[in-house]
Amino acid sequence: MGIHEQLENLIYVELPSGGQQISDELKTVNETVSKRDDCDVIVDFTKVEIINSWNISNLLILRNLLEENSRQLILCDVCTITKCIFVVAGLAGIFVFVDDKASALATVKSAENSVPGNPSDH
Repeated sequence: MGIHEQLENLIYVELPSGGQQISDELKTVNETVSKRDDCDVIVDFTKVEIINSWNISNLLILRNLLEENSRQLILCDVCTITKCIFVVAGLAGIFVFVDDKASALATVKSAENSVPGNPSDH
């Protein structure tokens, strides 16, 4: 399984390369997130060359679950072919894409620090 808890409020998911395995992994993440309202999610596409409609559907569900709780979904290391699928489907603008895991972690940290009343602001 490619799901890792990086921090208390962050789930890091390293997707497998296969289509059905990707769908299964994303379903598991959706189930996990639906039971929690306190986490951001980073999905690492390093091993993924292409995604299908089931994968996109699961990503949209995940995005909606997170958005309901004002949390983030960040996609990292997405190859050009896969990004093109998001563009053609008209979905590139609703997902946050970053180059790598370090950038994804920095994006999450930056958002945490900009939340009003966050103890790290003091």
